[in-house]
Amino acid sequence: MAKDIKDNVFVLNIYASFNNTVVSLNDLAGNTIGKVTGGLVTKHNRMKANPTIAMFIAKRIQEMCRDYKVTNLEVRMRGQTGATGIGPGANAIIKTLTKEGIRIRSISDVTKIPRGGPKKKGGRRGRRV
Repeated sequence: MAKDIKDNVFVLNIYASFNNTVVSLNDLAGNTIGKVTGGLVTKHNRMKANPTIAMFIAKRIQEMCRDYKVTNLEVRMRGQTGATGIGPGANAIIKTLTKEGIRIRSISDVTKIPRGGPKKKGGRRGRRV
């Protein structure tokens, strides 16, 4: 049975900014099986990062999981680099997938953190307007 669980593990990458939500389903080797974005679900730009739209994204991901007989997922959530947090769609996706019967093995936050970066514009006294 342990072999069966290991074979059915896939990785769900969620990029949730405050403007859009992008979800891709990968196997453990990194091959992309499917990808769904907020723009594929709705035509309104203001709605792409909405938790309601994220539920529809999760339904499409759940259909892909059913096609590939996926029962276990490892979730990697990522927010926009330098933002204050992850967008509103990420938690709605995880909640919907667990309600559909898919088991979440682990959830990790892989948001990139800027360290240093380029020199700020201005000079010793700062930028004067």
